[in-house]
Order: sequence, then C-alpha cells, then structure tokens
Amino acid sequence: MSRIAKSPVELPSGVDAELATGDVVVKGPKGSLKLLLTGEVNVERTDAGLTFTAANGDRRCRAMAGTVRALVYNMVVGVSQGFERRLQLVGVGYRAQAKGGTLTMQLGFSHPIEYQLPEGVEAQTPTQTEVVLTGLDKQRVGQAAAEIRAFRPPEPYKGKGVRYANEWVRRKEAKKK
Repeated sequence: MSRIAKSPVELPSGVDAELATGDVVVKGPKGSLKLLLTGEVNVERTDAGLTFTAANGDRRCRAMAGTVRALVYNMVVGVSQGFERRLQLVGVGYRAQAKGGTLTMQLGFSHPIEYQLPEGVEAQTPTQTEVVLTGLDKQRVGQAAAEIRAFRPPEPYKGKGVRYANEWVRRKEAKKK
C-alpha cells in the first residue's frame, strides 16, 4: 500500500467533507471543491479525518490511493488557505497589468499578450513586473502560472523572461571571439 495513503487527511475547523457515491466535496471558508472518484479507492470518514484505502490489492489501486489522498489534501488546503504562485517579469520594458479576468503583458514582442485567466484563478499585479496568481485549486493555479511563463521563458544569457519568484536561472557565459 502507498505510504502516503496510510496517513489520514485531517480536517481543520471550518472545513467539512461530504462523501457521496463517486465523489468527495470539500467545503471551507474560501469555497468548495469537488473530486470525482473511480472505484479503485475507498474513502471513509473517521474521527481522525478522511482515510483512504485501495479497493483491492492491485498495484494500480494502491498507487491511486496515495494519489487521491494527495488530491484531497490539496483540496482541504485550498478551501482553508488557498494557493498562490508569484511570477516575476525580468527585462527592459517587460510589464503586466491585471484587469478583471484578463492579464495583459508586454514581453518584448511587437504586440501585447492578452491572457484569459481560467475560472477560479485570480491575478493581481502589485508592481508592473510582478504577477500574483491565487485560487483554490492547486492544479489550476500552477497550470496558469506555467502557461504565462511559457510566453517568454527565461533565457540563459541575460536572464530575461518570465520566471517563478523562487526560480534560479542558470546563466551561461557569452561566446568569446
């Protein structure tokens, strides 16, 4: 059995989990999230929280038990605290502005880039060169950050581009004559 699936998911105060046939719904102060389950994992509610077991001894079922436990844990953290990804724009003239559900960026191209944020993800721009993505769903926030970074990934010679706030870019030395 997966070692991750052995530890239960504790529900903090203010967070409630509803178990129905085929899905788990987690509700908290920031909102609610839903996860559809397959028949490979059994979810039970105990005093310690939610426990996950494989439906049978199959290798795939044991692996899915750990995966489902991690997904439900991320849902609990999302509805109680939320997730955040910070991006930095490094380069002369690189800037971003968030308006509603759209993020407008100048990244050195001849045209501005308009990125439509996915549902459940919000963007703020504390400065022109910093973008903060927040949301309940860890996967959506991370995917939106990866798509924004893909418009202009950091290059190794000058370090220009869109990078995560904690990302370290390996720099190369320019060619010698």
